[in-house]
Amino acid sequence: MSRLGPVITLAAGAVLAVGLGVASITATPAADNAAADNAAQPPSADEAAQEGTQEGTGADASAAPSPSPTRTEPKKIAKADYGGRVRGNGALIAISIRNGKAVAYFCDGRTEAWFKGNESSGELQLTGLASAKSKVTAELGGGRAKGWVTVAGKRWNFTAPTVVKPSGLYRATAIVRGAKFRAGWIMIKDANGRYYQVGAAFAGEEQFDVPQLNSEQPTAPVTVEDTTVYPKDVDGFIEEMQ
Repeated sequence: MSRLGPVITLAAGAVLAVGLGVASITATPAADNAAADNAAQPPSADEAAQEGTQEGTGADASAAPSPSPTRTEPKKIAKADYGGRVRGNGALIAISIRNGKAVAYFCDGRTEAWFKGNESSGELQLTGLASAKSKVTAELGGGRAKGWVTVAGKRWNFTAPTVVKPSGLYRATAIVRGAKFRAGWIMIKDANGRYYQVGAAFAGEEQFDVPQLNSEQPTAPVTVEDTTVYPKDVDGFIEEMQ
């Protein structure tokens, strides 16, 4: 029995070593298979969100272009009327604006000039109908139009407060003696509450005495050389002049 002890011990050790080797061989493919399974499965919602956050803070996110600023259209005055005296020659000027479109009339009873153009963000740039060298430039604000008017190579400044009807701008067209007739009027209320007006009338190149408008009803018909003409306020002709 004493001789068999070492033999049994060696045999047991050999069996244990073989068993451990088999276990190691069996465990290694199992671990590899588990890793492959984990790689094949998609990330969970929490993991995807975390990865998205990490990517958003990377170099690619900082390189993304920022959105372009929204372009704002210039503001336009819906409706306004101005009238006042031109400094230096005693003429009157009237300006009317409707939805950004503008017309103006300069008159001293002998010389006249019509203008058209646009208003934008409180600034006015108008060009003469008869001559592109005639201009009206003004800034609008504080209840007035303030600027410059250029007619026949001469330039004057003006300040024209806002006005309400019947003050304002009037115009009439007709056929008189076979020629195209046109007339313009500016009506202004003075400090005493009375209305005064200035205007001019032409048929072709011939100038006529301009009839006075009825201050209580400025669009009432008037007679020129036995022809009845019908004045319009600015709402009736501003579109025709654009």
